[in-house]
Amino acid sequence: MRPVVIKGKLVSLAVPTKDDVRKAWLWYNDRSVRLFLTAPEEIFFIEDELEWYERLRREKDRERVFSILENSTSSLVGFIGLHRIDHRDGHAELGYFLGREHWGKGYGSEAVKLALIYAFEWLNLRKVYARVYEPNVASIRVLEKNGFELTGRMRKHHYVPGYGFVDEVIFERFREE
Repeated sequence: MRPVVIKGKLVSLAVPTKDDVRKAWLWYNDRSVRLFLTAPEEIFFIEDELEWYERLRREKDRERVFSILENSTSSLVGFIGLHRIDHRDGHAELGYFLGREHWGKGYGSEAVKLALIYAFEWLNLRKVYARVYEPNVASIRVLEKNGFELTGRMRKHHYVPGYGFVDEVIFERFREE
């Protein structure tokens, strides 16, 4: 049992636990999961993930990361976070990923919806933005389903194995007034 911060129909956002670190480590080293994340070539040691967990604990004012739990089993399916939270200007960057075995089930879309509720209602932010590599069509669909709009593009900005240099596209979602 762990503290659930916000619950949806399919998934809930919960406080990460040290037990989640091993799964994060496995997913971060899965090339298909890693492909569209920052530094897809990176490899991670379990100690890296333990440091990541400790950094999350220390930097709660600027980073809020949640474990995404599937509701019927309470099993971990991914992570979602609000990064670089800027309380003065009222914005944060959204980032998320799911384990490959959990793709295509609607978990990502609902997790983003819940993260937006948390950002706008609990943190009182006015804007959430996300950066996506253009070939990541599934992630772009998740953002668009949640009301994000394409607002910018950095051309041929990142190298993605198998795709070469790709555009990084920027999406924004403002709180409804």
